[in-house]
Amino acid sequence: MNLSFQNRIALHYMIATAMIMAVAFTAVYFVVQGTVFQNLDSDLSFEAEKHTGEIKILGDSIKIKNKKGWEQREHREVQVNPVFIQILDKNGKFIDKSPNLKNDVLTFNPQQNFGGHFNEKLNGKAIRQVQVPIEQNGKIKGFILAAMSLESSKMVLLNLRNVLFISYLFLLVGLYFISRYLAGRGIIPVKVITETTKRITKNNFNERVVLPQNKDELYELSSSINQLLQRIESAIEREQQFTSDASHELRTPLSTLKGTLEVLIRKPRERAEYEEKIKFSLTEIDRITGTLEQLLLLARLDTNSKTIDQSLVPLPTVIDEILSRRKKSISEKKLVLDFHKGAALVNVVPKYYSNLILDNIIGNAIKYSEEHKTVHITITEANSKIVCKIQDEGIGIKKEDLNNLFNHFFRSDALNHKSISGNGLGLSIAKKAADAINAEIHVTSEFGSGTTFTIKF
Repeated sequence: MNLSFQNRIALHYMIATAMIMAVAFTAVYFVVQGTVFQNLDSDLSFEAEKHTGEIKILGDSIKIKNKKGWEQREHREVQVNPVFIQILDKNGKFIDKSPNLKNDVLTFNPQQNFGGHFNEKLNGKAIRQVQVPIEQNGKIKGFILAAMSLESSKMVLLNLRNVLFISYLFLLVGLYFISRYLAGRGIIPVKVITETTKRITKNNFNERVVLPQNKDELYELSSSINQLLQRIESAIEREQQFTSDASHELRTPLSTLKGTLEVLIRKPRERAEYEEKIKFSLTEIDRITGTLEQLLLLARLDTNSKTIDQSLVPLPTVIDEILSRRKKSISEKKLVLDFHKGAALVNVVPKYYSNLILDNIIGNAIKYSEEHKTVHITITEANSKIVCKIQDEGIGIKKEDLNNLFNHFFRSDALNHKSISGNGLGLSIAKKAADAINAEIHVTSEFGSGTTFTIKF
C-alpha cells in the first residue's frame, strides 16, 4: 500500500490512539459492569440478612415471625425492582416464598458457596441470586434464597456497550481526518523544502531554504540542507575558478610552445638553434607544471582536506627549514638575513599551513630584494598570539595595489619587472592557508623602499 507521508502519519496516529481508546473503553465497560453487580450483590446480601432476622427456629422447624414484611411492593410485584425471597429447610425442601414468585421457585444449588452470588434464570429471565444458610448453635437449620432481576442491569450494560462501540467508530474516523489535517500542517515546511530544492539548478545555487521560526527538527533539517547547498555551491565555484584560472594562465604558454614548435619544423635548422628552442620549450613546460601544481594546491586548500598534515611544530623550526631550502637564492643575491627568534621557541604552529604561508612570503622577500640588502625576520608574542614579521628592502608595492595583492594572478607593477619570474599565485596560496588556520596577514609597503608582512598565528 503506497500511502503518502501525510496519510501514513495520520494512519499510525489513528492506530496508536485506537489501541489506547480500546483499552480505555473496555476498562470503562468492565468498571461499570463490576459496579452494577457490586450494588446488586450488596442489596441481595442486605435483603437476605434482613429476612434471616425475621425467622424463628423451633427444633427442626422454621417459622416466619412477621410475615407483614413480605407485603412490601418489592416482594408482592414483579414490575418494580422485585426482590424474590424463598425459604428452604436444611434438606433443601420448600417452606415458604415471597408473593411475587407466584408459581415459580428459585433454584437451590448446593454446589454454590453459601453467601456467594451467582447468575440464574427465573422463568427464562436472568436473575442475580444469593443463598444464605440459617444457623443455630453452629448447625444449619435451613436456607434463605434472595434474588433480583438482572434485566434492567443487562439493558444498561448493553446500551453502554453500544454507545461505546458507536462512539469508538465515530471517534476513529474523526481522529483520522483531524490527524491528517494536523500532519498536513506539520509537513508544510517539508513541502517548502521540496519546492525550494526543485527550483535549485546548477546555475541557481545561491537560493536557500527558508528556516522555520521554531528551532525544532525541521529547522535542523533546513539548516543542514542549506549547509549542503553551500558546500555544493563552493565546490562548483572552485571548479569554475580552477577552470578559469587554468585557461587564463595556460593559454599563453601553450600558444607560445605551439608557435615555437611550428617554427622549428618549417625548415631544417642548426643544432644550436634546435637546442635553444627546446630549452625554451622545457622552461615553458616547467612553468606550466609549476602553475598547475599551485592551482591544484589552491583547490586543495579550498576543500580544507582532512588528509592535510595537522602536526604542530615550533615556528622557528619552520623558518629554518625554509631558509635552508632557499639558501642558494640568498647566496646568489648576497643577501643578509637578520633572524630574531624571540621567545616563541615554546610556541607551536600547524606545520603544513605555516610552511605555505611563510615559504611564499619569505620567497617574495628574497625574490624582490636587490643585491646586498637585508631581510629582517622577527618572532614575538602579543595577546597570546605568535607574531612573525618579515621585512625586506626591496622594490616595494604601490599603495593602490595593496588591496589586490592576494587576488589570483595579480602581480604589482609586473610590466616594469619582467625579469622577476612568477605567476601571481603565491600570495593567494598564503592567504588561503592563513584563513584555514584563522591566522592574520597584514601588509605595509613603501614603493621603492621595501615591504613588511606581519603574520599573527
